[in-house]
Amino acid sequence: MGPATVSGSGMTNMRRQGSPVTLKGKAMSHASYELKAVARERVGKGSSRELRRNGLIPAVIYGDKQAPIAISINTNEITKRIHAGGFMTTVATIDLDGKKISVLPKDYQLDVVRDFTMHIDFLRVSANSQVSVQVPVHFINEEKSAIKTGAVLNIVRHEVELHCPASDIPEAITVDLAGLKVGDAIHISAVKLPKGVTPVIADRDFTIATIVAPAAGVAEDEEGSAEA
Repeated sequence: MGPATVSGSGMTNMRRQGSPVTLKGKAMSHASYELKAVARERVGKGSSRELRRNGLIPAVIYGDKQAPIAISINTNEITKRIHAGGFMTTVATIDLDGKKISVLPKDYQLDVVRDFTMHIDFLRVSANSQVSVQVPVHFINEEKSAIKTGAVLNIVRHEVELHCPASDIPEAITVDLAGLKVGDAIHISAVKLPKGVTPVIADRDFTIATIVAPAAGVAEDEEGSAEA
């Protein structure tokens, strides 16, 4: 198996009376951190394999109308950051031979067999940078909705791609399900986003999730109708 690439995705909105859909916070998903890096003079498969054997990961910094920079970063540091969560939505500082560069992880290749990071792309960002990121959707208060009595939460989007300032990436979209019943749908227009944050998909009011009847319940209703 080859490497997998991860790229940091008749009803009206909230028609039934329930709790509002909210966006959790305006802070970045995790505190910023710093990574030490070394510039790479050689690139290519042979050079990359040698780096990995020596406990380093090849990476590149690009964007902001500047020339790309090939770098290498400590494998253990990157692995720790990826497993901590929020890796693709947290701005980091790369210390490149004493020069500080603000970046946002945009893409990484993972060897799915060995769970090993093979390569990372970092987007160079500044205070005024606007970025597109996949922000996770969290759901709360399932026990206060029709789900408690057997309904099913049909999640259409586990993440929503947003345009936002690089310095102000939301941690998550948190949807409160309290009071929702079977047939209710949550659309993006029901989510109040912070100033300067907009969905990448702007041409339609897409659905994030719906509350649906359980398959068993539907089958039972059909059987009852047939007997009648």
